[in-house]
Amino acid sequence: MLGLLSNTIEMIKPLDEGAIAEARSRQDLLTKPQGSLGRLEELSIQLAGVQGKPIPQVRHKAVITMVGDHGVVAEGVSAYPREVTAQMVCNFLNGGAGVNVLAHQVGARVVVVDMGVAVELEPSSRLMSRKVALGTQNMCLCPAMTVEQAVTAIESGIEVVGAEVAKGLDIVGTGDMGIGNTTASSAICAAMTGKAAAEVVGRGTGIDDKQLEHKVDVVSRALALNHPDPRQPLDVLAKVGGFEIGGLVGVMLAAAAYRVPVVIDGFISGAAALIAIALAPRLRHFLIAAHVSAEAGHRLLLRHLGLKPLLDLDMRLGEGTGAVLGIFLAEAAAKILAEMSTFAEAGVSERSKLGD
Repeated sequence: MLGLLSNTIEMIKPLDEGAIAEARSRQDLLTKPQGSLGRLEELSIQLAGVQGKPIPQVRHKAVITMVGDHGVVAEGVSAYPREVTAQMVCNFLNGGAGVNVLAHQVGARVVVVDMGVAVELEPSSRLMSRKVALGTQNMCLCPAMTVEQAVTAIESGIEVVGAEVAKGLDIVGTGDMGIGNTTASSAICAAMTGKAAAEVVGRGTGIDDKQLEHKVDVVSRALALNHPDPRQPLDVLAKVGGFEIGGLVGVMLAAAAYRVPVVIDGFISGAAALIAIALAPRLRHFLIAAHVSAEAGHRLLLRHLGLKPLLDLDMRLGEGTGAVLGIFLAEAAAKILAEMSTFAEAGVSERSKLGD
């Protein structure tokens, strides 16, 4: 593992303990009972540690939506045809998708990246093209991609974040689109956690019971054929992953290297996090789990990673929709820390000390 990927991993440093201590101290002085804002307090302190600032800022916001097709769709694992992936790219670019609506609400820019859509898309100034190939291979017949392609996908994600940091970036959300990607994510989840396919495979785009049983069989066959090695995360990504999942791995690694907090979306982002944290264990402290999705394996995956989701709304759309809601909460947490008065500033009496 050489070049940009290894250099980026080396750049990831521990959280800033000094900033964490100062943020925690200020939280305890604000005009409220200590701990009364719960997770928002924890979140503001984490943001301080990530950014290395006692008073973190969340002004420049982006959600990076990676798009790619999957050869395993040929096995009939989705309720939608493969063509929907490319069609949804057009919807993203026209501002008509769920992630566009929610991102507009919170003031985040949406960055759409073609990592491996199975057709050549019309060039657009609003679309970043980092196409590794025209979709992955069918992982039931062979590895989804080569290790070289896996590295290329990750390094493309790293480069995308570098470009966004140059524009100004205080926080980033991860999103995805790709028919068949819950199948790939289920395979990654099973491989990395050691769980059986039946425990982690969900309904994705809304398949029925018979299709769900078939999807479990597809994932089981792909794992049996490819034998992905959980001790080698690049091997897992290459054998049963997706180009957009690899791109998200790169987004997470690069954001941490630049000390930018990462709000991860649902199951596909979670699968990418499994790979990314295996490559760089320090990364875990830079991640914020926006929500737990309705996908069967997502809660298990988050538990495995030690990440506690902010929301539980039964969402399973992807695109970065949950991540954008998480960005909103992160901004709220940062504003509480920065703008709420201390007891001394407000002239409010502090809690009495027992025994005085």
